[in-house]
Amino acid sequence: MSDRVVRTRKVTISLPADLVDYADEQAERMRTSRSEVITLALAERQAAEREALAAEGYRFFAEEAAAYAEATASTISEAIDDER
Repeated sequence: MSDRVVRTRKVTISLPADLVDYADEQAERMRTSRSEVITLALAERQAAEREALAAEGYRFFAEEAAAYAEATASTISEAIDDER
């Protein structure tokens, strides 16, 4: 996370016992709270999802640009030849 102040909300959730045990083990190992472990896990998942969406967007626009370049290559080539 960062050093900025983050507003928090208290919520009640139900989790499988093995995940609660795992979160507790991680919290003890990291010397932090269960809430912090869950917060970090969700933040990592959110960052990965955003990164995947950004990569998908970059691929889409790269494909669009390549298709446009291919479609206009002969016209641009003719224009360049006409200027010479």
